Amino acid sequence: MKALIAMSGGVDSSVAALLMGEHERVGCTMRLFDADDSENRRENSCCSLEDVEDARAVCYRLGIPYHVFNFTDDFEEKIIKKFVDSYRHGITPNPCIDCNRYMKFDKLFYRARQLGCDCVVTGHYARIEEQDGKFVLKKALDPSKDQSYVLYSMTQEQLAHTRFPLGELSKDEVRGIAEENGFVNAKKPDSQDICFVPDGDYAAFIERYSGAMTTGDFVTTDGEVLGRHKGITHYTIGQRKHLGISVGKPIFVVKINADDNTVVLGDESALFSTVAKVGDFNWIGGEVPSEPLRCKAKTRYRQTEQPAVAYPLEDGTVEVVFDEPIRAITPGQACVLYDGEIVLGGGVIQ
Repeated sequence: MKALIAMSGGVDSSVAALLMGEHERVGCTMRLFDADDSENRRENSCCSLEDVEDARAVCYRLGIPYHVFNFTDDFEEKIIKKFVDSYRHGITPNPCIDCNRYMKFDKLFYRARQLGCDCVVTGHYARIEEQDGKFVLKKALDPSKDQSYVLYSMTQEQLAHTRFPLGELSKDEVRGIAEENGFVNAKKPDSQDICFVPDGDYAAFIERYSGAMTTGDFVTTDGEVLGRHKGITHYTIGQRKHLGISVGKPIFVVKINADDNTVVLGDESALFSTVAKVGDFNWIGGEVPSEPLRCKAKTRYRQTEQPAVAYPLEDGTVEVVFDEPIRAITPGQACVLYDGEIVLGGGVIQ
């Protein structure tokens, strides 16, 4: 089998390349965003020239060929523009999910076929197993590193031709393997935040990219005007800090209305809901359940999945009803369904 290894320059993908040693391997780095041109370049971001050189050094040590693929135009079109447009419409996106969907398991898969590779290998902490003639996506054995949430959009075809060698390992074990093999990035910090917003200031990036947002009103759930906001891109559901307004009690962002450019503030109790309407839904098994499905679900990456019932609707959306109210169910984030360790599927909260 010939494997194309997606290498970010970090320790995870480097160890993934090592663990595929019984197969013919080709290493590659996807050039997605020119981080070295960013005025806010930080050590723990990715996509830098240093990352490319680290990946190249590991491939040289392993004795395998290495390529850099320039996907910057596709990344801007599919990821950055969608990110900016979502925030400008009061939606909080997850660009890491989109990157996996449109770049790693779309563009990179196409390039793998061109190179005659049988599978794509990444450093994700997740597992793939074949059960009863179908492929299932499972959580990593290390719950603190599990990345199955950001992989819910994978199809049967993609799962059949993907390998996740780190799914049964802990981060400490991965770093230990890297050190034992003399990898230059064995102690390299994990990348944080979003690669094209390395300082974490989303609003400032959006303003540099597409211009400043107009100010508007902070309003209560009853429509009373409380003050002026800086532009809706500065806020997300559940936010309490940095509102620049005082009303004598804790107050939170409970809704963002792009249509009238208002940010709705309210008590924390207004953030809790039991229902999430989820669109663009992908059922990993390939079949839509014919009746309501008892499962667990989570609406944020670091959230523990909660008991729920998923109701597939005729229009393709899924209504997820939780047993207990969930805090800050946010449009644009993903809602992912689980049956124990198995990822059933997921979609985008509407």
